[in-house]
Amino acid sequence: MYAVKRSHRCGELSASAVGKSVQLIGWIRSRRDHGGLFFLDLGDSSGIVQLMVDERMHPELKKLSSVRCESVIEVAGVLQFRPEETANGKLATGAVEVLVESATVISESDAIPFPLDDAFAEKVNEETRLSYRYLDLRRPINQLRLRRRHNIAAATRNFLNENNFLEIELPTLFKTTPEGAREFLVPSRTNRGQFYALAQSPQQYKQMLMVAGIERYYSLARCYRDEDLRTDRQPEFTQIDMEMAFVGREDIHEIIEGLMGRIWKDVLGLELKTPLQRITFHEAMDRYGSDKPDRRFPMELVDVSAIFANSPFGIFASAVAGGGVVKAINGKGLASLSQGDMATLENGAKAMGAKGLAYAKVDGDRWKSPIGKFLDEGTRKQLRDSLGAEDGDLILFSAGPWERACIILGRVRLDCATLLGAGKNGGGPIANEPLDLFWVVDFPLLTFDDEQNRYVSTHHPFTAPMEEDVPLLESNPASVRGQHYDLVLNGVELGGGSIRIHSSDMQRYVFEELLKIQAESVENLFGYMVRAFRFGAPPHGGIAIGLDRLAAMLSGTNSIRDVIAFPKTAKGIDPMVQSPSPASERQLNELFIAIR
Repeated sequence: MYAVKRSHRCGELSASAVGKSVQLIGWIRSRRDHGGLFFLDLGDSSGIVQLMVDERMHPELKKLSSVRCESVIEVAGVLQFRPEETANGKLATGAVEVLVESATVISESDAIPFPLDDAFAEKVNEETRLSYRYLDLRRPINQLRLRRRHNIAAATRNFLNENNFLEIELPTLFKTTPEGAREFLVPSRTNRGQFYALAQSPQQYKQMLMVAGIERYYSLARCYRDEDLRTDRQPEFTQIDMEMAFVGREDIHEIIEGLMGRIWKDVLGLELKTPLQRITFHEAMDRYGSDKPDRRFPMELVDVSAIFANSPFGIFASAVAGGGVVKAINGKGLASLSQGDMATLENGAKAMGAKGLAYAKVDGDRWKSPIGKFLDEGTRKQLRDSLGAEDGDLILFSAGPWERACIILGRVRLDCATLLGAGKNGGGPIANEPLDLFWVVDFPLLTFDDEQNRYVSTHHPFTAPMEEDVPLLESNPASVRGQHYDLVLNGVELGGGSIRIHSSDMQRYVFEELLKIQAESVENLFGYMVRAFRFGAPPHGGIAIGLDRLAAMLSGTNSIRDVIAFPKTAKGIDPMVQSPSPASERQLNELFIAIR
């Protein structure tokens, strides 16, 4: 076995140690040869320091000139100041260097499959980088991202511990449940034909903790969902999961705002202004066409229904007459978009259910529009006034039922921002805007599903209705608001939660009467919960915040894969260890499973 002899870490050497003997161990990051004199950058997780190797003074050190980068070496030498003209102000150790007196090659590297310089590595195919993730993680940017994730987790634990929360681990082997995302099933060897489901969240267990009298629980909970993957989705992910007893919405808002303030201060060195703004679901949809709006650019939806109520353009007039709306946005300066860019906007609208995308390019009295013949002088003036439109602007329309029209135009709004260079999470003109953190509240408790011909929970079936809306549950369930709240950052839902139902009778009513779940199924799936609420269940509520999403956004990246040590690809594959992989016939037999 090799015994490491290290007096300092590479990135922590400073002027205070100049003149002292030091022993270092780390990876060779780069080499620069100057004929008899060469320089190495030696790095470890703390950073890098320059080594000066003079083979004229120490001929035995010539061997280092042929050792590949990313090999591990141990060196001993004396710390000295670098000549002033060669100092590197970008490095913490840029004013010093180690004059090497002896060296040992500990572990020589093969030729690396791609350069580990951040600028070059980003151009490498992602699957290649993930196949060699242990090398990809050596890159400084990835070390920084994982450190930032750690700091977020540490700040979270410190704050919640100080506020009387208990960190409790909850089971991840749960039972299969309806009304949720697709689950990963785990066969039980000892219970033939029975299956666990990997927990989508600790929701039901943490509610049972409240009945148990814990009052304040948290965990950094590992969760699993068998969903199609995107940049913000992985099959396994981590939530900052919390539940509190004897609280209302404002109590939870206060705790979460305190937690976010601690994270902003400890991780970003910023002060978070609280209380955070609250906007209702209706306002978010009506102004931005999204229940998680990116408010960093000002392009808002405007209701122009009155302008088209008596229009000769039948599609718009009919929408208004049928109780719907006509909404519009002003894409400032976008009248010059290419045909291809216009097709991008139209395809985005169609993806949200639109049949097409009506638009008008503002140009004096000669507006260019497929519906131009319906836009007389009076209509054009009203649109200019309502939207603040000027020559060179692009007006885009959506008509139909209110929510559908808002959703379509909300997608178009984001696509316009992308074309303007705004991007969603960074880059372009909004990149330097403040982090916009706020609450969205007053969601509808239920959403009608046309395919199933019944109401489904907008979020989950444990959310309590607003007290003042309870009388409407039977007569007008669509108008009932839930005590739900989402925390949104720059157009991304960081997390969501609610005040829960704690009445056994109310929970059973929601299951059976509103969601139309058969009584027998309620008993099989949730019987323990309904029974538990008959034993003095306290009013309670909670929230789950996506740790991966938060870490990604505070690290300036759009993809949560960048802040997960060993993520899966978009196909759910880990190319480094080659998972998922086939099971042996013996394993399948033990589980009573046959592959068809």
